[in-house]
Amino acid sequence: MPVEVRLPTQLRDATSGQSTVPAAGQTVAEVLADLTASYPGLAGRIVNEDGSLHKFVNIYLNDDDIRYLDKLETKVGDGDQLSILPAVAGGA
Repeated sequence: MPVEVRLPTQLRDATSGQSTVPAAGQTVAEVLADLTASYPGLAGRIVNEDGSLHKFVNIYLNDDDIRYLDKLETKVGDGDQLSILPAVAGGA
């Protein structure tokens, strides 16, 4: 079941500039595994080597933060949208 994955500008270099890409899976974890298999440059930028989500990466399924659902085990359906948002910090 394809899911539309939305990527912020800072991750698009790994997808040849594409802002959205399709990925398959029944859970967020499976979608991320498919995504990083298709675009290996994203692997170390979204998930850790053990498959856990990087601390400062937020993922939304449609409009819901997966941290308040079932985290990486959140079920996805055909036509869902997954948005990946790395935290941005700065200042002086």
